[in-house]
Amino acid sequence: MKKGVLVFIGVLVLGSLISFGCAKKVETAKDAKGADEKVASAPAPTSDSGSQPRIETPVVKETSAGGLNDVYFDFDKSAVRDDAKPALQSNAKWLNSNSKAKIKIEGHADERGTNEYNIALAEKRAQAVSKYLSTLGIKSERLSTISYGEEKPQCAAHSEDCWQKNRRAHFAVVGQ
Repeated sequence: MKKGVLVFIGVLVLGSLISFGCAKKVETAKDAKGADEKVASAPAPTSDSGSQPRIETPVVKETSAGGLNDVYFDFDKSAVRDDAKPALQSNAKWLNSNSKAKIKIEGHADERGTNEYNIALAEKRAQAVSKYLSTLGIKSERLSTISYGEEKPQCAAHSEDCWQKNRRAHFAVVGQ
């Protein structure tokens, strides 16, 4: 009888550890005034190979945000790529013709790296896009950012082609 109780308790403890040890969804947000939640820093993600090839993903992609275009990033980078600039210029034109629209720039990362690292990297990506749009004349009061890290992937496969699609900044219209 004692052995059965111990096994039962062991299974309960193991089950609790497994269920409580799962990754939690973490979001950070930064509004146009600069207020933000904590963004943790973490070591760089590890990869199977030292150098990640760039998979050319179409930069201009119609989104549900009224014709705004997603932009994509290189592995472990937050700098706006040269091939993303035409898409952002198109987004700026749309924003200029919809002068009352406010947008939320959602930063995303692929699944590699820790949750904390990906949240921080995705936040840097969203901020880089916001700064670039500001240089194109879009007022910062119309822009807000949020980081989803790896929590909202566009593609679920475990391949470089798919990871490239997840390293993005997505746009959502949040006010008119």
